[in-house]
Amino acid sequence: MTEDYPVYSRIDGPVVMIGFGSIGKGTWPLIERHFEYDADRFIVIEPDAGQHNFLRQHKLNFVDVALTPENYREVLGGLFPEGRGFCVNLSVDTSSLDIMRFCREIGVLYIDTVVEPWAGYYFGTEDNAARTNYALRQAVRDEKAANPGGPTAVSCCGANPGMVSWFVKEALLMLARDTGRDVEVPAERAGWARLMQSLGVKGVHIAERDTQARHQPRPRGAFVNTWSVEGFIAEGFQPAELGWGTHETWFPENGHRQARGCKAAIWLERPGAITRVHSWCPTPGPQFGFLVTHNEAISISDYYTVGSGDHPEYRPTCHYAYHPCDDAVLSLHEMFGSGRQQARHHILTADEIVEGGDELGVLLFGHERNALWFGSRLSNAEARDLAPYQNATGLQVTSAVLAGMVWALENPNAGIVETDEMDHARCLAVQRPYLGPVEAHYTDWTPLTDRWEHFPEDIDESDPWLFRNVLAS
Repeated sequence: MTEDYPVYSRIDGPVVMIGFGSIGKGTWPLIERHFEYDADRFIVIEPDAGQHNFLRQHKLNFVDVALTPENYREVLGGLFPEGRGFCVNLSVDTSSLDIMRFCREIGVLYIDTVVEPWAGYYFGTEDNAARTNYALRQAVRDEKAANPGGPTAVSCCGANPGMVSWFVKEALLMLARDTGRDVEVPAERAGWARLMQSLGVKGVHIAERDTQARHQPRPRGAFVNTWSVEGFIAEGFQPAELGWGTHETWFPENGHRQARGCKAAIWLERPGAITRVHSWCPTPGPQFGFLVTHNEAISISDYYTVGSGDHPEYRPTCHYAYHPCDDAVLSLHEMFGSGRQQARHHILTADEIVEGGDELGVLLFGHERNALWFGSRLSNAEARDLAPYQNATGLQVTSAVLAGMVWALENPNAGIVETDEMDHARCLAVQRPYLGPVEAHYTDWTPLTDRWEHFPEDIDESDPWLFRNVLAS
């Protein structure tokens, strides 16, 4: 029996997907299910596409080329001759800002999952401040301010960044109800910021635990992951970053503030993929996470700021606390230990994974109920039943891309938007059928719970939720 999937909209004009890695491969069947469009106008831009068996087996149109600063306008302009359609950018080593800007110039809708720079930026830029996600995001925010309105371009709409920003809003409404507040759903940013402040939320962890595993052990000399290896290595080598809350009383010795823009975040003189933090997820309970830089750490702290200037009235601390799959953890240890990237990259497919899933949510902490985790607990087995060609990690991303595309088609002249600025309820209504159990869990755990007494640490017991206590020594 064929499943009856809702068709949300029609896409007039070409649908051009830039990049066809694990996320592109998983997004394509969701586009097939949920949109009307001319299938012969679906085109993939992918280097070495001619060697891509999947594209040939499914008779998908492709352009075998790598986009560069020199050719992207010519290539994309040729694929969108009528100045309409949808550009779905799921690639690495292409400038999200440049492609977004060009699509808006020619009237094409746009979506991506990250603010990505051109090839060479992550490892060829010596100034660490310039390599931060803060700097990359600020360039997009500057473009939004300079050219407001116009065709919709959705920036950073994957699982995280993306879906987790919708989770924050849903968690705030739940926390308000559970603490006896009678609140209406805020209609704009200021109302959401005031709500978070009134609830006493000191900060947010994007708290994730990936437990997906296969039978055979990870081979030496290979980086194994459940999503883009290139993407994870690139962000892992960027400086650790976090939104910096107004409740913080201590500043890291290796920390740096930003000189311009919203100034909602700081960065550390240390790669995120070897910077550990204490956090909590429902399945493992307390755990170490890596403080890998992500756009949402900055956008959430910025969005929920009350006041302005260098010393606002209120701002939450926010950062990623990521425990990747065990194979990826071992891959990181090997890479940083040897000082070089592995030659072989491998993404675990749904078929080779034999257990586990991806538990991805937001941990709102410091309020009167202590801490609330709200998120998706999607197993790989469930992901295989829900959609083809992707594991649990991939489906949390691709379903967010689907939701962002629906929202863009329903709001085609919204200009450049981040997921914090979108209708979270509408987006989650589209995405939720693909997320497995979406649950809320309160916990009395804090970063000071069960610390080792044998080895004194530099902590501050006056407030367990200070970043000083979250950062692992």
